[in-house]
Amino acid sequence: MSNSSILSRFAAAAFGALAIGATASSAPATAAPLPLFPFFLPQIEAAPPPVAAAPEEGERFELPARLRRQVVNYYTREAPGTIIIDTPNTYLYLVLGNGQAMRYGIGIGRDGFTWSGTQTITRKAEWPAWTPPPQMIARQPYLPRHMTGGPGNPLGARAMYLGGTIYRIHGTNDPSTIGTRVSSGCLRLTNEDVIDLYSRVSVGTKVIVLPMTDRRADLGRTIR
Repeated sequence: MSNSSILSRFAAAAFGALAIGATASSAPATAAPLPLFPFFLPQIEAAPPPVAAAPEEGERFELPARLRRQVVNYYTREAPGTIIIDTPNTYLYLVLGNGQAMRYGIGIGRDGFTWSGTQTITRKAEWPAWTPPPQMIARQPYLPRHMTGGPGNPLGARAMYLGGTIYRIHGTNDPSTIGTRVSSGCLRLTNEDVIDLYSRVSVGTKVIVLPMTDRRADLGRTIR
């Protein structure tokens, strides 16, 4: 085939394409224009529809088995209703009588902040407000001077105040601290456990806090 024939055919194809374009331009404005040379356009794949992200769920901390609330064998001469704090093993026992007690896992004071002795519950509060004592503010000046009660309050759902001391048995919004030594001397339970304990005791309840080195600690045995 001669060069003149090739040029003639190319010109005819180009003229045809222009004619198609002119026809497309005369179509209604709503019609999509036709490409001049469709065989030269890149092939673009449609993007897949966006996938909705699954909502993030808060992770629920699960207490180790030994720190979960449970009835255990516990032999003591203390009267039913007495609370005994087993400081070395981070347990709170509520004496039930007949050689049994309800055992709760607790968080206790960090090094240098444990204490021992006998107190009584002098006040109970639901969703208590928190006013850090001056001693605590002196150590941690960044603390708020007062917090109203509620889910964000570090005292949790319930508090039982011990005598005229600055110490309390209270709840916590951070169950991962149960079984640890992190407080300034207060005794903390999970919110679920402190609500349970709160319902079982009254003002005047005797509370015995055993020293860190007490050999009588960990006398409780789970009832199978």
